[in-house]
Amino acid sequence: MGGFAPPLGIAFHIDAVGVLMALLISSAGVMASLYSGHALPAEVRAEKHTLTQAGFLLCQAGLLGMVSTGDAFNAFVFLEVSSIGTYALIAIGEKRDRRALPAAFNYLIMGTIGATFYVVGVGFLFAATGTLNMADMGSRLATLGDSSVVQAGFAFIVVGLGIKAAMFPLHGWLPGAYSYAPSLITIFLAATATKASIYLMARFVFDVFPDGAAFGQGFIAWVLAPLAATAAIVCSIQAVFEKEIRRMLAFSSVAQVGFILLGLSLATVAGASAGLFYLAAHALMKMTLFMALGGLAISIGARRLDELAGVARDAPWSAAAFAIGAASLAGVPLTLGFLAKWRLVAAALEAGQIWIVAVLAIASLLTLLYVGRMIEAIFFRPAPAGAPRAREAPVGVLAPLWVLAGLSLWFGIDASLPEQLANAAGQALIGGAP
Repeated sequence: MGGFAPPLGIAFHIDAVGVLMALLISSAGVMASLYSGHALPAEVRAEKHTLTQAGFLLCQAGLLGMVSTGDAFNAFVFLEVSSIGTYALIAIGEKRDRRALPAAFNYLIMGTIGATFYVVGVGFLFAATGTLNMADMGSRLATLGDSSVVQAGFAFIVVGLGIKAAMFPLHGWLPGAYSYAPSLITIFLAATATKASIYLMARFVFDVFPDGAAFGQGFIAWVLAPLAATAAIVCSIQAVFEKEIRRMLAFSSVAQVGFILLGLSLATVAGASAGLFYLAAHALMKMTLFMALGGLAISIGARRLDELAGVARDAPWSAAAFAIGAASLAGVPLTLGFLAKWRLVAAALEAGQIWIVAVLAIASLLTLLYVGRMIEAIFFRPAPAGAPRAREAPVGVLAPLWVLAGLSLWFGIDASLPEQLANAAGQALIGGAP
């Protein structure tokens, strides 16, 4: 950029990992935009539509910048661009619901802390290497060894990005943000925001920092993997006992971030490929679930699980799409979620990490419990006395919803496209291929 060759000029870099992430963010933006035609007037006051649309585009532009830049400081700039849009979008909230304001403030504080930690870490690395270009930084770090300045930079960066990625126990902002934002925003953020931060963390851990660095190996073995395993189990238990369905899915998202990080913590090509495959699969699952809930909320505005009792009788198409997304989340065979979990198990067995297989099995059983609660309420429980009758979502909502649900089923049978993308991304991240 600017006519200067790297490392002096600001470089943009797209490898196989960036291709996967850019495709995911762009596709999520398209699906959320199609959904917004009916959801935005129903959930957001008319005078805030322009602000919502501008914030949405700002957030998407920042996320795409994060996964396409080759400059460590520009990654911070794009991280903040996406965050500024996100803070405003969450604060807008739904009509007649003021709980979005404290949720947005909580996210603002946590997000600012995370961004500050990240940029301090980049400052340490710049002091040690004299460059901000990620590729140039990686080559220079390989000659420095385990210096205290580099270790401090590493620690600041992973903590800062861990907050942004909702890595346990730094996830306190996420349940409120997902629960009280307009469903359009929840759909997009659930598919992209934490995923982009995970991508950036993986870039630093596996690409920028030198291979075999003792502090990097120690972080993966004694910090990343144990926290990911804890998230997968503890947050799944929290989801089991949650009564608000969007908060249930929010805690589920933190647990699923644990699944993704468990795959990456294997530090093998198979593990990275499985983790990135699960990342894409989880984005598809959560978009389907939150979009189905948003379609139901347009007619009845339900939040609690008991308020959704029996809605399948009045809105069968929305409920059926929700069931497909829930089945994929639980890992039912012939869904994309099943293949994603199977790849994680296979990668863990290949690496000899039997304990990760046990964690995945326990967390999957807990996922089945809270998914079962949702399915039981929506399909088999009678509607509460005097409750408003649900209406089927409009065609403008059902069309993108069923595209997402159909992809969960199609990729559960023929996953050649996401597998090809994930395998190339895993090879690029760990194996060093272009």
